[in-house]
Amino acid sequence: MVEETRGKLIAAARKAFADKGYAASSMDDLTAAAGLTRGALYHNFGDKKGLLQAVIDQIDAEMLARMRVASSQAETPWLGFMTEGVAYIEMALEPEIQRIMLLDGPSVLGDPSQWPNQTACLRTTTQAIEQLIADGVVKDMDPEAAARLINGAALNAALWVAAAKEPAAVLPKAVEAFRELASGLLRAER
Repeated sequence: MVEETRGKLIAAARKAFADKGYAASSMDDLTAAAGLTRGALYHNFGDKKGLLQAVIDQIDAEMLARMRVASSQAETPWLGFMTEGVAYIEMALEPEIQRIMLLDGPSVLGDPSQWPNQTACLRTTTQAIEQLIADGVVKDMDPEAAARLINGAALNAALWVAAAKEPAAVLPKAVEAFRELASGLLRAER
């Protein structure tokens, strides 16, 4: 019952936040669309900001799954690593991700690099870099430092694309620069 209530509220909020934006989505409209009361929202999420975090967590999990699928189809672990980063940047063109994750999320929840879901993303990227170092693909360096910089580059590229007046025109520039920056991790003899 609790999961069903949470699911209804998240679905209603996700639709409203994507269609109208966070600021224009009222809690009364969200709860009415879910067929629930404000009390249910407060009980499950604390407030509208907590509901936004839950929506972002759901979208982030979906994005991660899509990035993993794209990565798994790459010919080498390095190309898979790069594919994940580029896929993240490319998702900034999708209206729902653009509005909720990259525009409203940071303005309401603050710096995305500090969001709870970023800890898991950073850990995964660090592990990937550790393996690439062990395989001799990437230079010997502190894997966490490299992961933080690579994640930051992908995040900032996605934020740039999402906020641009012409996102589709900015995307190829952002992807090219990301690829060039990340290729600096490669061993020279490769």
